[in-house]
Amino acid sequence: MAGRLADAGWDIYFPHRDKGFDFVISKVVNGTPILRPVQVKGKYPSGEKTDKNVYGYVGKLTQTHPEMVLAIPYFSASSPDTPVYIAFMPWASVKPHARGFHCQPATYRGGEPRPRREFGKFFDEGGIKRLDSLAWKSDTIAS
Repeated sequence: MAGRLADAGWDIYFPHRDKGFDFVISKVVNGTPILRPVQVKGKYPSGEKTDKNVYGYVGKLTQTHPEMVLAIPYFSASSPDTPVYIAFMPWASVKPHARGFHCQPATYRGGEPRPRREFGKFFDEGGIKRLDSLAWKSDTIAS
């Protein structure tokens, strides 16, 4: 994932200690420096995983920030080592939940994750391109 961000021109900074964010990305866009902390929460389906209309991360986040990226790499039973999709979700798409937070931009059918139609713009290369926007932190499915 960090390699894909680096290929898109983002500089990657890894913390010395694990205290919340997995890494921080930075990039100068139109003369404006952008910094975004990134927290990665991978989804690895088990053999017993059933179909789900919504599929993503539900749980605690060790740190939050208005400019953060919740990166969710989705793996499948047929691709356990390489993500089949990666969602790059803005804070506006992360909602409070009884177990902490939730962000579920995918579905799960027949052993494979798939982006939900309305969240497709946040996945893979399109999702990385959206990170360049100064308004990205408030980006939603409606915007």
